[in-house]
Amino acid sequence: MTSIESYVFSGCSSLTSITVDKNNTTYDSRDNCNAIIKTGSNNLIVGCKSTVIPNSVTSIGNYAFLNCTGLTSITIPNSVTSIGDDAFKDCSSLTSITVNENNTTYDSRDNCNAIIETCSNELIVGCKSTVIPNSVTSIGDEAFSGCSGLTSVIIPNSVTSIGDYAFRGCESLTSITIPNSVTSIGRSTFSGCSGLTSITIPNSVTSIGDYAFYGCSSLTSITIPNSVTSIGEWAFSDCSGLTSITIPNSVTSIGDYAFYGCSSLTSITIPNSVTSIESFAFEGCSGLTSITIPNSVTSIGDYAFRGCESLTSITIPNSVTSIGVHAFLGCTGLTSITIGNSVTSIGNGAFLNCSGLTSVIIPNSVTSIGRITFSGCSGLTSITIPNSVTSIGDYAFSDCSGLTSITIPYSVTSIGERAFYGCKGLKTVINYSNLKLSIYSSSHGYIAYYASKVENKDIDGAIGDYYFVKKGQIYCLAYYMGSDKKLILPENYKGNNYEIANDMFSGRSDLTSITIPNSVTSIGSYAFNGCSSLTSITIPNSVTSIPKGLINGCSALEKLYIGSSVTSIADNLLADCTNLNTLTVGAKIPPTVNDLGLGGQQYFTVKLQVPEGSKAMYQFAEAWKKFFNIEEYDPTGIADITLDAEEKNLPIYNLQGTRMTEEKENLPTGIYIQGGKKIFIK
Repeated sequence: MTSIESYVFSGCSSLTSITVDKNNTTYDSRDNCNAIIKTGSNNLIVGCKSTVIPNSVTSIGNYAFLNCTGLTSITIPNSVTSIGDDAFKDCSSLTSITVNENNTTYDSRDNCNAIIETCSNELIVGCKSTVIPNSVTSIGDEAFSGCSGLTSVIIPNSVTSIGDYAFRGCESLTSITIPNSVTSIGRSTFSGCSGLTSITIPNSVTSIGDYAFYGCSSLTSITIPNSVTSIGEWAFSDCSGLTSITIPNSVTSIGDYAFYGCSSLTSITIPNSVTSIESFAFEGCSGLTSITIPNSVTSIGDYAFRGCESLTSITIPNSVTSIGVHAFLGCTGLTSITIGNSVTSIGNGAFLNCSGLTSVIIPNSVTSIGRITFSGCSGLTSITIPNSVTSIGDYAFSDCSGLTSITIPYSVTSIGERAFYGCKGLKTVINYSNLKLSIYSSSHGYIAYYASKVENKDIDGAIGDYYFVKKGQIYCLAYYMGSDKKLILPENYKGNNYEIANDMFSGRSDLTSITIPNSVTSIGSYAFNGCSSLTSITIPNSVTSIPKGLINGCSALEKLYIGSSVTSIADNLLADCTNLNTLTVGAKIPPTVNDLGLGGQQYFTVKLQVPEGSKAMYQFAEAWKKFFNIEEYDPTGIADITLDAEEKNLPIYNLQGTRMTEEKENLPTGIYIQGGKKIFIK
């Protein structure tokens, strides 16, 4: 025999006798030591539970006693100057370790039952009966690895570092206190310590290594101190008993798989210091019901929340720009999600099989919907696709059986293979794109295959979420596809003036303000019908007549400006404006109207503002003469028109509808429009 490789007798726990033929020139078992020694180098390469290390041995090889579970005691002679990696790893029955007092490389000071490297004061091998001396400054890699009988250990204040795998597999260890002198917890330091119920991490620790607490299934809670800046990959993965954890503001990154399989974790707050949630970070956290993602996070990694089946809702903040592949795959309890306006990409399968998801709004920042993104979301009844999306990927909405209607915006140029296959409830398709869809057709991803109604809108083009059609030579704003509550209409369309269609914003009860530029020449009937949250409206000077039902149901309206070119107003314009307090008219000659429709008492409470020199005409004009409080205003300024804090930050337009680029303080004196209201700059 001339060659014996590592691990050959690993795990031979009953081995008691080892003999090498006396004529072997490569190996020997001198002094009946029950071991294999490499003769030329005096390196002991294989030992067993009855080995006695001869005094002539100078080194103990890598893995020499690996998994020797029957070994109970060992004495290191004074001749040994080198001990290899994992030499005594997983020797779970080892209770007595002695180093000859004349050994100059190693010692077992203070009867510690351990092997200490003398010059570095590093404890390199320990056992279940080890008492760590105060002179030890570090615990080496795998020093106690596999000591399944170790129940407790006191780490003295002299220790500054704990090596990789130092206590790996110490399954009987129930508690441990790490002193303030320790600055880092290494890779897999406590992995597999399944009996560990509590641990105190001091403020001196700055990093928690990969796999540090992997598989600590009895650990129920842990507090990470403010000194820690990073949580490594797999750091707390498979800590199935962990119910709560506090992550401090000092942590900037949460590694891949950091909390993978923490099935008892119910809630977690990620601090504002964290910039990314890495791949698989919370995968398999089946008990997680809520999580707070701060505005500091810019990306959510692949599979980050896969299988978090108890998670019911989540808000992705505006700071996040990307959602990884399969990020929320199988989150069957997820009913709603808010996606921030900064998200530009949603990974393939991001919400695959989220069967509890009922609705989702995709922000305008998203340009494409990836492959199988919402596939299997059988509870999804509605979805809004923004005008920024140009493509819908293969199988993107396949088997969304609860989806009943969908609107395809003008921007979409392609719909992938079987994108809507299996959407048997999808009966209504509204199409603003140039794709020509037809009932029962399997083209364009089966989108109209199950439909009973398909409307292909004849769109000339779009500006953002505003869709325009052409009637003869006149352009008309016909559809708005966005969800903004404060609207600023386009200044023009292809350089042309335009009209606003009938019922354009009808029913938008959430709409709070609207700015209409002077490029609008006509506003259709019932355009703002039911806009019950609008507090003020300015009809621009370019409009000549006000149609019927324009502001029906605008119960919150407090201020209304009617442009100077308006000559006629449909009857009962103000019938539903129960909160109106100021009506400002720009025309010097009273517009024609029989009855404005105000309640009798309102004619005493609503202030009517008319241009300077025209009060007398209004006092004698039909309908206008009913107002008790008529006052003139200087046409160079607008009285009693105020802006709230948010409106003061909105863009400023001149009366011709052109957006002003100068700062407010640099604008010349005059009348402007801001937040849908006229303002006067002195």
